[in-house]
Amino acid sequence: MSLMSDKSFKMKMRDVETAFKYRRFPYPKRSVELIALLAISCTFFLFMHTNKLNSRLKEMEMKLQPSEFSALGLTGSNHLDGPKPEDINTLHGTYQYLKSTGQLERLHPKLLNNTPFSQFDFLFFNRVPKVGSEQLIELIRQLGQVNDFSVSRAPFSAPVRYHLNEVAQAELVDELYEMGPSHAHSMHVNFINFRRYDTSQPIYINLVRDPVERVISWFYYRRTPWSAVQNYRVTKKFFDDKFYKKDYHDCVLNADPECVYEQGASFTQTQAQHIRQTLFFCGHDPVCEPFNSYGALQKAKEIVEHDFAVVGSWEDVNVTLRVLENYIPKYFRGATKLYYDDLAKVKRNSNNWKPKIREDVKALVRKNFTREYEFYHFCKQRLYRQYFALDNV
Repeated sequence: MSLMSDKSFKMKMRDVETAFKYRRFPYPKRSVELIALLAISCTFFLFMHTNKLNSRLKEMEMKLQPSEFSALGLTGSNHLDGPKPEDINTLHGTYQYLKSTGQLERLHPKLLNNTPFSQFDFLFFNRVPKVGSEQLIELIRQLGQVNDFSVSRAPFSAPVRYHLNEVAQAELVDELYEMGPSHAHSMHVNFINFRRYDTSQPIYINLVRDPVERVISWFYYRRTPWSAVQNYRVTKKFFDDKFYKKDYHDCVLNADPECVYEQGASFTQTQAQHIRQTLFFCGHDPVCEPFNSYGALQKAKEIVEHDFAVVGSWEDVNVTLRVLENYIPKYFRGATKLYYDDLAKVKRNSNNWKPKIREDVKALVRKNFTREYEFYHFCKQRLYRQYFALDNV
């Protein structure tokens, strides 16, 4: 092959290569539609799986509360102007305080657990109204089937038993003892010292809640349809329309008697309002009667310290469940798993009629609940101590 013919052949091959490189093939219309459909399907598939993953992460985030990680020093925010002081009434704040004062290492469950001192194998939940007790009752009911103990509760129509005289208290103690051991019972009643009636103390538990949030919850709970029906069954009476239409903001700002929380008010003056959280821990003595009083506060603290196994709070659900499991294992073994497998998905006794209350109104009400808040924080700090002590076992 000559040189000229060789160059001509290479030029032809380059032209063919160029033509092939920039060629355009016409696609049938159906093929274009198929490709578009496939792209849409892939996008939808990725969206569904991303959404499912996001939901799963949200669920895990709920189970692993950030406050607990913060308390263990695993997370935290950095401040350019230095660390901010911790609130001693929070989980993290309590942890930092115990650590800084050298108390953290000295905590031990045996020193904070009253369960072994009970000679009566009986779990008694003398529940405070509007603290989420229905959720705990259902958890106990399901745990009874798993951990082999019987469960009962006072009927919905039973009144809250505030101030019982000596005879009535003795009768109730006898009634509870007749239920037998390996039994859990719940009812609205003030603390009773069983030892005064020559019987052993049961395993006492209860829950607490932010005092003002609890009072607001009770205010609107009284105005729900089911509460109206329940009230009629007991009293055979209905409140008037004005009562059911009452707004909490107006009630507080207009000094309506229902929303005036007078310091030292007697029990009878505020009987229907459930404003005293301390009352269910203080008991039936006259010192417990005056609202927001120093005497009621001190007695309630003393009784919690010496007679209650656990006083938890749904505001710290993971902390409460872990403490219940470890301090009262016979009744609460497996509580955390059971709670998140089932109960966490449904909030019982919730009130969709309750509106959002302005913060300025809440702040105004809190001024009259100073000692109720002191007791509430006392119970929460005790719960946190029990929780941190488990790491020293």
